Amino acid sequence: MISITILGAGNIGTHLFKAFNKNNEVTIKQWYNRNIDTIAHYKNNVEITDDLNSLVEADIYIIAVSDEAIANISSLLPFENRLVVHTGGSINIHDLDKKNRRGVFYPLQSFTKGAKLDFSEIPICIETIDKNDYQILKSLALTLGGPVKKVNSDQRKVLHLAAVFVNNFTNQMYRIAHEITESEAAEFDLLKPLIMETARKIQDMSPYMAQTGPAKRSNLKTIKKHLAILNNEHHKDIYTLITKSIQNTHGAK
Repeated sequence: MISITILGAGNIGTHLFKAFNKNNEVTIKQWYNRNIDTIAHYKNNVEITDDLNSLVEADIYIIAVSDEAIANISSLLPFENRLVVHTGGSINIHDLDKKNRRGVFYPLQSFTKGAKLDFSEIPICIETIDKNDYQILKSLALTLGGPVKKVNSDQRKVLHLAAVFVNNFTNQMYRIAHEITESEAAEFDLLKPLIMETARKIQDMSPYMAQTGPAKRSNLKTIKKHLAILNNEHHKDIYTLITKSIQNTHGAK
């Protein structure tokens, strides 16, 4: 049985708590949050605290706070030589205070508190400085049932950057599309099968091969019509920039 303490109750910390709380191979010793009111309604499920000095011994301490707070909270931990890991995608393993054994436990997924997630489908990217700690962290990751990958800080940094493109930027495109359809009372829901097919297609082929549309075909007449429809100058800029990117990639002019 692996014992853990979770530090932080944001999106990732909350999802990790829910996943490990129903995991028969893991014991959650404590859940820390700076604002204890945020986790007060879980007090019957786990020992909660807002005092770092009250942390009890555990096999692994998972820091699931904002990237900006990781280094500071690791430096404030009142113990040494225990395995402390963070969940940040863009934070180097060496940003953790070296008084403890250091690692990274990075679930490569988008986390929103209200959304349901299946951890058996989420890759867990792990890194440690000590080889023995790697096996401990790998054992923890495997209890979630999903793929576990050894990923160093440089690799994780570019994965996090790529994740911004495929998730955050893509979601903003959905938002713009929603705004465009609303402008003429068209149904955004009619686009959802297309969204699903676009995501499904790259399971079987490269994004390069999957590309379609007027920019790839260099259909300048359609592109001109689209730009004429757009009333928002910011949306026009995005449309023009992405169109040029596709044309550069596929040799269209």
